[in-house]
Amino acid sequence: MYYPRPGDYIDIHNHDALPVSDIFILDNLMAHEGKLPDHNSGMNYSMGIHPWFLNESNQNQLFEFVNQNTSDEAITAIGEAGFDKLKGPSMSLQRSVFEQQAVLSEKLGKPMVIHCVKAWEELISSHKKLKPKMPWLVHGFRGKTELALQLISRNMFISFWFDFVIRPEAAELIRSLPSDRIFLETDGSGADIREIYKKVADDLHISIVELQNQLLLNYNNIFKIRGK
Repeated sequence: MYYPRPGDYIDIHNHDALPVSDIFILDNLMAHEGKLPDHNSGMNYSMGIHPWFLNESNQNQLFEFVNQNTSDEAITAIGEAGFDKLKGPSMSLQRSVFEQQAVLSEKLGKPMVIHCVKAWEELISSHKKLKPKMPWLVHGFRGKTELALQLISRNMFISFWFDFVIRPEAAELIRSLPSDRIFLETDGSGADIREIYKKVADDLHISIVELQNQLLLNYNNIFKIRGK
């Protein structure tokens, strides 16, 4: 397990990433690919079942893979897991497998990374049902302020969609949310997280160092890290 350091840029959601000296990365491992952590310096991992790659025939196999491997200390979060109304199996199957992973998150004391597309009612309904103690991180967010605040009120964190957050119209949303609940990501796009930090720092009228310090605090908060 590694920890971000003061001065690091934190990329809270990436895929197939390689280490970069001044960037701390949470790299996502998807169960259907069968990949395990490389234990690279400056990187931790999340592991889960993405709804796009879930079906009736593979659900048990995928969950068993996640269940067997997420005790690895390099895997610090469960997911990405969630709901997608545009791509994936039935909502009932998505909900069942999502909630299995949420229960595992509670058992291991590791937060959840959430994928959600046009299924916010399902996500909030599961949160109300399960009443998780572990925080949930909604990655790739590009919705409205009211929705973001609703999610935050339920002990969720928001990571902005990399392409959305650099648009001028994202500035109002960024400024309207509590800064202790936000993260930034590249999601395997090849985007430069440092440029995303620069845009968001400008939108918040703070320095890049101040934004780095805030997101480091946010990371330590969501992962319950003390004294690092």
